[in-house]
Amino acid sequence: MPRITKLFNLNDPGWGRGNNNGSEPPKKPKGNGDSPPDLDEVWRDFNNRVGSLFGRKGGGGNRPGGGRGGMTPPSPRGAKVGLAIVAGVAVLVWLASGFYIVQEGQVAVVTQFGKYKSTAPAGFQWRLPYPIQNAETVNISQLRTFEVGFRGSSRNKVLPEALMLTTDENIVDMQFVVQYRLRADGAPNYLFNMRDPDDSVRQAAETAMREIVGKKPMDFVLYEGRTEVSVEVQNLMQQILDRYKSGIQISTVAIQNVQPPEQVQAAFDDAVKAGQDRERQINEGQAYANQVIPLAGGQASRMLEQAEGYRAKVLGDAKGDAARFTSILAEYQKAPTIMRERLYLETMQEIFSRASKVMVDTKNGNNLMYLPLDKIMQQAARDASNPPQPTSLPGASQPAVPQPPARSTGTTSTSGNSGSSNNSVNNTLSRDRAAR
Repeated sequence: MPRITKLFNLNDPGWGRGNNNGSEPPKKPKGNGDSPPDLDEVWRDFNNRVGSLFGRKGGGGNRPGGGRGGMTPPSPRGAKVGLAIVAGVAVLVWLASGFYIVQEGQVAVVTQFGKYKSTAPAGFQWRLPYPIQNAETVNISQLRTFEVGFRGSSRNKVLPEALMLTTDENIVDMQFVVQYRLRADGAPNYLFNMRDPDDSVRQAAETAMREIVGKKPMDFVLYEGRTEVSVEVQNLMQQILDRYKSGIQISTVAIQNVQPPEQVQAAFDDAVKAGQDRERQINEGQAYANQVIPLAGGQASRMLEQAEGYRAKVLGDAKGDAARFTSILAEYQKAPTIMRERLYLETMQEIFSRASKVMVDTKNGNNLMYLPLDKIMQQAARDASNPPQPTSLPGASQPAVPQPPARSTGTTSTSGNSGSSNNSVNNTLSRDRAAR
């Protein structure tokens, strides 16, 4: 131990160039005292110190009794101590090589003699040094992405990957993107269960897409079924990767572009245009039908309602007339003469209510009497509108009531005949009022 202290003692003024115990400082060479030390001398002093560590005593070639080359053979005890120190330092360095740092978002998969041992989380970690244990870091937070059917842009197509067959025996150009990441506990499976996991994911994506597209018609894949196809492909990919225990989680399957092959693109566009025209004409016809059919239905319903109303009216009138006739018949059976006269008066009343002029034929002559009913009705209306005059004093003369002039179509009738005709009409009107 003193030898080691002496070797690494920075306060040694001789730095190993004095006597063996280091008591005397080295003498400066004569001549130029400011010249730098000789490199050979420095190297020789270093060798002497190392040799003294293993029990050898260094000496210059000018010293007597220096032995061979000025060196003495090492002692066994010193050699053992030196080897132990070197071995201890080597063991410490070897153990220190087991420390490592795992970055955030990564895990370290520790293997012992090539076999999976454990998974270390992020942070400062230690393992048994190589070759006993080894650690391989895996990024589990990274979102990995790859493209199928194209590279970088949709123009850079990869036709062997993009061309797929549908169930109606048509070919479509399918370009899609897959994104995936590792599960939290899937790092060991990702490293050891598959030889090339990234390429395996690509093959699973292409296989799943071909299977799903092969079960769908072309129009469904091109237009309304893109989202459904993406979901089914993602589920099928996840089933395949879980079956292989890959430790991979599929995040997204996004279809970028779906179209027919370029060789038939023009013909396909014509067919699509014709189909659109057909759909447009069908929609126009359907719109016209939706406009005409409800209108016709409304008119038919209105006519049916009118017919039903007319039917109800006719039936009601017929039932009312029958009931009225039945009631009149019962009364007629009780008093035929009175009922016959009443019916006659009601009939004449109904006729006179619609006539404004009446011609009365006399029984004893050939003259006709004209009865101005319209003038009588107007006079009655004027009398009703004018209030009655106050009663005159006794002895005053009463004004004469104007009488309607009598007219005839033929010869003028006699006064006797006119009086009898007026009396008969007045009697008829009186009987009518009594019947009412």
